This record gives sequence, structure tokens and C-alpha cells, in this order.
Amino acid sequence: MLSLKKLTCHCGAVEIQVNLNDDIDKLKRCNCSMCKRKGTMVATIEKKDLKVIKGENKIKVYQFNTKVAKHHFCSECGIQTHNQRRSDPNTYGINMGCIDDIDVNELFKFKTFINDGQNHIKDRK
Repeated sequence: MLSLKKLTCHCGAVEIQVNLNDDIDKLKRCNCSMCKRKGTMVATIEKKDLKVIKGENKIKVYQFNTKVAKHHFCSECGIQTHNQRRSDPNTYGINMGCIDDIDVNELFKFKTFINDGQNHIKDRK
């Protein structure tokens, strides 16, 4: 079952609405050079399940290496709200820490799995 959640950056300039599975049991942390520095726990959603409500003009995109993944962040406070995933560009990884009604103590109780971005198949020659 999907539920509507509000996701915001730190300063509130960006507000996003996401449809998220209520039964999330698996979050991911990527070990690529970008994500290991952020330490973000992400849930994967379909692109159709994300809608920018406020601050689209404040969202900047950072890309590197293969230029497939798109890391979206607020140009005011620098918080990454979501990323378009390289392994499946039809999905987003949403920063679970940006969901307004999630308690930080609950966030760290979720099972978290490592996504091996350091050895991504698109980097193999």
C-alpha cells in the first residue's frame, strides 16, 4: 500500500510529494565515491511517484562519471532530496532523512543494505 509523504530540504525551499510503500523493509546506502560521502539512506520509488510541489527552480543537479545518475539538491541549503538512479533511471532514490514525519530514531531501525556503486556494471570495460 502506498502513502503520500512530504519531503523537504533543510531550509524548506524545496518541497516534494512522494508515494511511498508503508511496508518499507529495505533501505539502501551506496558506496560510490559520491554517496559514501553523503551517507544518505534511500528508498527506491518509481519516477511517477515523485512530484515537486515547491522550489523546482531551487533544485540543482550534480552528475559525474557516466553522467547517468542525477543527484538533486537544494541550491540554498545543499541537502540532497533525491537522486535518479543509474542502475534504473526510471526510479528515484529518495533521502529518507528528508521525510518530514519520520522520527530519526525510527529511521535508524530500518534494515539498510549496501548498494555496490564502486563496482557498478556500467563502469566495467
